[in-house]
Amino acid sequence: MQFGPTAHTDTFTRDSLPPLDQWPALPQAGFDYPEYLNCAVELTDRMVEKGFGDRTALIGNGRRRTYKELADWTNRLARALVENYGVRPGNRILIRAPNNPAMVACWLAATKAGAVVVNTMPMLRAGELAKIVDKAEISLALCDTRIKDEIVACAKDSRFLKQVVGFDGTANHDAELDRAALDKPVTFDAVKTGRDDVCLLGFTSGTTGVPKATMHFHRDVLIIADGYAKEVLGVTPDDVFVGSPPLAFTFGLGGLAVFPLRFGAAATLLESATPPNMIEIIEKYKATISFTAPTAYRAMMKAMDEGADLSSLRIAVSAGETLPAPVYEEWTQKTGKPILDGIGATEMLHIFITNRLDDRAPGVTGRPVTGYEAKIVDEDMNEVPRGQVGRLAVRGPTGCRYLADARQADYVRDGWNLTGDSFIQDEDGRFRFAARSDDMIVSAGYNIAGPEVEAALLSHDLVMECAVIGADDGERGQIVEAHVVLVAGVPADAGTVKLLQEHVKATIAPYKYPRSVKFVASLPKTQTGKIQRFRLREEQQ
Repeated sequence: MQFGPTAHTDTFTRDSLPPLDQWPALPQAGFDYPEYLNCAVELTDRMVEKGFGDRTALIGNGRRRTYKELADWTNRLARALVENYGVRPGNRILIRAPNNPAMVACWLAATKAGAVVVNTMPMLRAGELAKIVDKAEISLALCDTRIKDEIVACAKDSRFLKQVVGFDGTANHDAELDRAALDKPVTFDAVKTGRDDVCLLGFTSGTTGVPKATMHFHRDVLIIADGYAKEVLGVTPDDVFVGSPPLAFTFGLGGLAVFPLRFGAAATLLESATPPNMIEIIEKYKATISFTAPTAYRAMMKAMDEGADLSSLRIAVSAGETLPAPVYEEWTQKTGKPILDGIGATEMLHIFITNRLDDRAPGVTGRPVTGYEAKIVDEDMNEVPRGQVGRLAVRGPTGCRYLADARQADYVRDGWNLTGDSFIQDEDGRFRFAARSDDMIVSAGYNIAGPEVEAALLSHDLVMECAVIGADDGERGQIVEAHVVLVAGVPADAGTVKLLQEHVKATIAPYKYPRSVKFVASLPKTQTGKIQRFRLREEQQ
């Protein structure tokens, strides 16, 4: 593959791409974009040019914003970033906020300025943010003023992060960045980025807990819309999107920003996307497409028994964890509407295997999105017979490119992406999820690395040793379960459980805390002292 032109004067990301011989195959058939492409322009100004200016683009914090308002807003912000804060094409910018229109506007503005954006979850603590800042060598962070404490603490000790600029995540527009943008013109000559310029870094934690940054180009952002969203969802300007995944996850960024904006639809954004809040938004704005995890759909169905009206939904998209057949069947029966399971990966940017409106079944993940192909292989990359469990290998127009990471060679082999999932391909060609191939814990749609939780527990004085595994749970799919060896003399009681749980919540993102804590006298180990977590899992069988 040959690189196209670049607009980046800061060449950090292009210089940090893996060697070309370690890239996956990236067939681009059907996805033809010009050499110069800025995806943020395509999602805003271009939509105004197409006649969508007066239509609603974003709904959040009690306000609607039209496509014209969004284009003007992002142009002013982009001018402020360049003129007031010296942003150059290729600089990395971290954005920290809950799901709200201001976060989307900052992402689009930074992208228009030619920056490489790193969206982060508001739950991350200073230590977790520091790993991201160091990996991507980020010098500027834009943060919702309501949650600045952790990023400010991160900046104090950082050799890279020099500026933390606040923006108002509510509808008031009264913070430093907002004031800087207030008097700027509503026009901005967006940086003429190349279609192969990196515009987005999606961070993912593997089983080691060491963050990996997945690198995505301007064309990749449009591909997921022009592929999955167009083919499978059939998005129209009349659609209204709602969902729970954070915009910091590529699943959320696609489903709650890229997909609606690409087709002139509207996105509703919830800072707290609990099932009751999602139901309220669905009823109020007549949402038509929802993105959330199976656990949330279960809660929404319970609410239907109490009178909740979800009749406006035409498609429910489930991802983040496999969709259990009973949930599929109950949803279909109760609502009469389709629920589509699918699998995506941060490395692939979004969903690449999915059910379709006219081709779906319970307990099935589906078939590849057009442009992608998949197969089930053994450890030597040989394709296994239909019906046999193996490793999922996939390739298509998007694919894994880690930022300066030796693990690239583990994820990509012979041009195929190995997602870390075990799958079965049925005789009819459909793919079915079997299990995770690694030790990642998937709880209510969140990926949680066990060793990171272990490290948090071990930082408490009462903990001698610990091992963390995923335990099956009917509501969340899995929960984090910690097996803990306490320091001598510490009571193994409910008070100690509570103490350790609160400690983990204060040390790393709260959703990662162990919901189950089991006190043990010792942990199973090999002769060399390595903890045998598989034996702890076997004890659950």
